[in-house]
Amino acid sequence: MPLTLKPKAACTFDQISLGEVMLRLDPGEGRIRTARNFAAWEGGGEYNTSRGLRKCFGYKTAVCTALVDNEIGHLIEDFIMQGGVATEFIQWRGDDGIGRNVRNGLNFTERGFGVRGAVGNPDRGNTAASQLKPGDIDWDHLFGTLGVRWFHTGGIFAALSATTAALTVEAVKAANQHGTIVSYDLNYRPSLWKTIGGLAKAREVNREIARYVDVMIGNEEDFTASLGFEVAGADDHLATIETAAFKAMIETAVRDFPNFKVAATTLRRVLTATKNDWAAILWHDGAFFESRPYPELEILDRVGGGDSFASGLQFGFMEFNDPQQAVEFGAAHGALASTTPGDTSMATRKEVEKLIAGGGARVVR
Repeated sequence: MPLTLKPKAACTFDQISLGEVMLRLDPGEGRIRTARNFAAWEGGGEYNTSRGLRKCFGYKTAVCTALVDNEIGHLIEDFIMQGGVATEFIQWRGDDGIGRNVRNGLNFTERGFGVRGAVGNPDRGNTAASQLKPGDIDWDHLFGTLGVRWFHTGGIFAALSATTAALTVEAVKAANQHGTIVSYDLNYRPSLWKTIGGLAKAREVNREIARYVDVMIGNEEDFTASLGFEVAGADDHLATIETAAFKAMIETAVRDFPNFKVAATTLRRVLTATKNDWAAILWHDGAFFESRPYPELEILDRVGGGDSFASGLQFGFMEFNDPQQAVEFGAAHGALASTTPGDTSMATRKEVEKLIAGGGARVVR
């Protein structure tokens, strides 16, 4: 059965995300530890989906987040505006001058090359977004008065603090009440949980949020760590997510959480930092749907590939309400995003459609 989506004409926004947006500082082909220059970008696991839907697919999107009212905060805001994502739901916090009470998040990111893997070094303690709490955002106004077709958030934002976890629960409950589709990217990061309860707390929080999720996204580690479902015979070197064991795990998950209407993930086999086998799989209404494969996909910057998969998947459902289209648009959009620098997609809808159709990389003149 198709997803029950609100009509586009009845909603102000196609999609809204909730998450932290950081300033990404990228040393390009070099290393963080030896860099003398950095390229600046914006990025955040949840926000990246809104930007992809806006810039690649032309949908109207917004982000709910918080920034400090200083020059760095407004630089991040400027990046968001360049991406076309609505900024009216950004909450601004007063600057204390040195970041003692609140600050903006930074994310230093190396692309990796060959045998040298990508490296992320976030600096996000005590950020404005991590201090967001229940009651800060008027969800009834967003989902009820304005209208939103799709709401997206994820396990990175929920892990920032006890208050962001509680706010995420508040948000997904409100979206459910107003008939907005909820997607959630588990995005398990051990480093975020280790000082606030570790694995046990991650499972407690994510299993509570999962009760209100329509579309669950995550790889085998995410489902195992965040929700407690085991993958039999896992092998770090292979895309074990393709096995019958993983499919059985998904079927177990949807029995535990009958509210799941879709479960999806990318399939990655890491050959080197710059070459991955790439595909995606999606469960919907009792059946599995797989994208066309992209073997030995050459990677320029892998960060954000999964977020672009998520935004392509959302587009496929909102545009066609078809699971095969959703997994194909997700996989192709994620593949293209991996060929450009930065967290966010630089692809166009025409390029995504060309890739889905089997188009090659010959020069376009």
